[in-house]
Amino acid sequence: MTKFQLKAVDKVEITTLADNYIDLLALDSSEVVKRGAPVDEKMELRKSFLAEHGFSAVVTCTTKETTGTMIFDFGLTWDVAARNADASNVDLTEIEAAALSHGHIDHYGGLAEVAKRIDKQGIEFAVHPGVFRLNRYVVPLPGVKVHMPTLDKREAEGFGFRIVETREPYPLLDGDVLFLGEVERATSFERGMPNAFYEQNGEEIWDPIEDDTGLAVNLSGRGLVVLSGCSHSGIINTVEYARKVTGIERVHAVIGGFHLNGPAFEPIIDQTIESMQAINLEYVVPTHCTGRKAILAFERAMPDQFLINMPGTRLTFSA
Repeated sequence: MTKFQLKAVDKVEITTLADNYIDLLALDSSEVVKRGAPVDEKMELRKSFLAEHGFSAVVTCTTKETTGTMIFDFGLTWDVAARNADASNVDLTEIEAAALSHGHIDHYGGLAEVAKRIDKQGIEFAVHPGVFRLNRYVVPLPGVKVHMPTLDKREAEGFGFRIVETREPYPLLDGDVLFLGEVERATSFERGMPNAFYEQNGEEIWDPIEDDTGLAVNLSGRGLVVLSGCSHSGIINTVEYARKVTGIERVHAVIGGFHLNGPAFEPIIDQTIESMQAINLEYVVPTHCTGRKAILAFERAMPDQFLINMPGTRLTFSA
C-alpha cells in the first residue's frame, strides 16, 4: 500500500462541539485540557454546553507558517454543535474543510446549521461513498427496527460543500490531516455492529458500516493523533490502519467514540484496553458511544493516559 507523506505539524487543537457528557464544575484544566467556561464576559453564570448522543469536533493544525481548521462530524440534533460553537467562542467561518466519520445521523444531524455558520461555498467535504447507503436500521430488540435517516448528497452540496467520495486515504488542509478512508479490519475481536442492517431489493443484509473511518495528524516529534467518530471499524483497527498508511509507528493520542457499550461489545472491553496499552501512547480520550463501563475501565487501566471529554473542551497537543 502507498504510504502518505503526512506533514508534521507543531500543534493540534481539538475542540469538541458535541459529545454525550457534560460537567460544568470540572476544574481540571491544564496545558493539554481546557474546559469551556459557563460564564459570560461579566463572569456571570449564563452559559452552558449541551450534551447529546452525538459527536462533533473542530480540528486546528498549526505549523510555523500556517494554521488550518476543519470540522469532523456535526452531532445529532440540528442546533447543538452550532450552539456549543457559540458557547465555546469557536468561529465557524474559519472552517476550511470537513469530514464525516460515517453515515449515521448522530454524526451529521447538525450539518445544515453548521454549514449556515460556515457561510462559504466549495468547502471540501471528505466522505466514504457508503455514507449515502439507503434503508439502514438497527435491531435493538427482537422484532424492533430503529430506522436510520439517510444523508442526502444533493442536500449537503446545496449547503455549500464540495463532496469528495473516497475509499482511499485523502489529505485535507494541504496535507496537515489525513482522512483515512475505508479502514482495514484486521483484529480478531473487532467484528462490527451485529444488530446493524440495511434493506436492498427487499432483502435484509447485515451492515458492516464500511464507511466508518477517522482522521490522523502527524504531531512533530510525538507521533500520530488519531480521531474517530464511532469506531464501528474498531478503534484498534483504526489506529493500526493510520500507522500503516502513514508509515508512522508512534502514536501520541487517540480520541473518539470506541463503541464498546452494551452487551454485544462489553465482552471486548478488556481486549481493546490491552491492545491500546500495547500501543504505548500518551493520551487516550474515549468519547460519545464508548459507554460508561468502558470509560471507567480505561480510566482504571490507564490512569496516567486517560482524559475525560465533554462539549466545550479544547485538547491541545504540542510538539
